[in-house]
Amino acid sequence: MTVIRKFDMKGLTMKLMGMFFVMAAAASLSACGINSVPAAEEVAKAKWADVQAAYQRRADLIPNLVNTVKAAAASEQQILTEVTEARAKATSIQVNADDLGDPAKVQEFADAQAQLGAGLGRLLASFEAYPQIQSNANFRDLQSQIEGTENRINITRRDYNEAVRKYNTTIRTFPDTIGANLIHGAEPMVPFQAAAGSDVAPSVNFDE
Repeated sequence: MTVIRKFDMKGLTMKLMGMFFVMAAAASLSACGINSVPAAEEVAKAKWADVQAAYQRRADLIPNLVNTVKAAAASEQQILTEVTEARAKATSIQVNADDLGDPAKVQEFADAQAQLGAGLGRLLASFEAYPQIQSNANFRDLQSQIEGTENRINITRRDYNEAVRKYNTTIRTFPDTIGANLIHGAEPMVPFQAAAGSDVAPSVNFDE
């Protein structure tokens, strides 16, 4: 009976040591970026999806805006055309999550969106000369939605850049950089850098 108990205690001790070893190994691997690197990457990709969604919402509002005002503002046809063309270009440029390490692609997307934003700002500003447009209920509703969307764009860009900063810091700092380089082959992501001045939402307040 004593021999059996000693054997059981020895086996139990070996099992506990084995479990401890596995837990220690798992903790060590986790500390080396096995989990933290892909987790930070997924957060940044999700924030980029938010950026794209915000820009898409703006693009979806533009056709309604154009249709609402084009009859009343026929003299602004050139600006309407420029905005329509800028929208087509901006929506044709898509940056997938896997392309976030390519500065050229991210900048191309940013430039196209900045061009659309500038054109939209000029278009909205031109409507100050048209009281009949400003009194249009549909226009005022679109005006409000566009203003809210521009604010949302600024927020999503800020959140994306913060997620990229955290990801890039993670893959460059010890001990996460071990797993980032040896296991994940992680590359830095590119923050969103819009054209100068495009961080200011177009003015859509005609009451001032």
